[in-house]
Amino acid sequence: MSRNTTCPLNRPSQWCLRGTPDLKLQGLDDRILQWCVCRLEAWFAADADEISLKNWDQEHVLTGGHGLMVDGYYPVIQALAQGLDIRLNQRVKKIAHQQKGVTVTIEDGTQYSADACIITVPLGVLKANIIKFEPELPSWKSSAIADLGVGIENKVAMHFDKAFWPNVQVLGMVGPTPKTCGYFLNLHKATGHPVLVFMAAGRFAQDVEKLSDKEAVELVMCHLRKMIPNATEPSQYLVSRWGSDPNSLGSYSCDLVGKPSDVCERFSAPVESVLYFAGEAASAEHSGAVHGAYSSGMDAAEECRRRLLMRKGVPDLVQVGAASEEMADIVAPLQICRT
Repeated sequence: MSRNTTCPLNRPSQWCLRGTPDLKLQGLDDRILQWCVCRLEAWFAADADEISLKNWDQEHVLTGGHGLMVDGYYPVIQALAQGLDIRLNQRVKKIAHQQKGVTVTIEDGTQYSADACIITVPLGVLKANIIKFEPELPSWKSSAIADLGVGIENKVAMHFDKAFWPNVQVLGMVGPTPKTCGYFLNLHKATGHPVLVFMAAGRFAQDVEKLSDKEAVELVMCHLRKMIPNATEPSQYLVSRWGSDPNSLGSYSCDLVGKPSDVCERFSAPVESVLYFAGEAASAEHSGAVHGAYSSGMDAAEECRRRLLMRKGVPDLVQVGAASEEMADIVAPLQICRT
């Protein structure tokens, strides 16, 4: 396709199609395109008109097949948490920082002091300014937080008495618009349990959050019965609401139309060598993914450790292993999360 001057790269792809009606597909071809747009919106948890065409393809997709955490992520968290002092239900309200360290204040007034702080709260919480920083974050950091988008993808998980659908990984249905394309993940194939999970993203996910659980399931069952008319009612169901959950206020980050391409770099950069930022939004190559959150956390921890050792006067960074034990009493990085 030749470059069209009416379709600048920092504008959404659907705008390009409206500007060039000769590219408009018809019939089944158009419905398949709407399905592809539906899957694109699910990938970024945002509507296509919000996704930057210029920056959307920065992610480095890992090779290999897909796997399902049949027992959830708890076993992973449990393994990583061994030997750590983790305080749950500590809702952070304020982070005071200066060159010599930080003081974190939680909701009940309790304070924790440390040499540095690694902040891994969800991007939606940072954008809502629920945590007060003293002094305020520099403009380059606050603008990075503002420039990053937060998408919403919700799931409606339904457990049935028995499986009545094809033994495939995904059940899908094309439609005239992305919102009419149904998309179900079949957990029965991987776990043996008769469970289907409906995925809703972007504004559609926001609309689902306004419904009661029963209404959300009724809506999803309408989609399912268009594919399988004799589908039975679920015996149990669970509806997520990541957008309105005060501990998340969104699902994961996305690149917005017209925003700078260096926003992730600015978001992940430390502030005054005492505040470090990590999480999926800090990973340019793996944003929106658990492995992106993990790798960015490792990077932030390494950068924090390196700078703290320099501040404490340890010149030979190659000798970190030998120096770690004697430094343990005077170096105390602190990781903050809301979950």
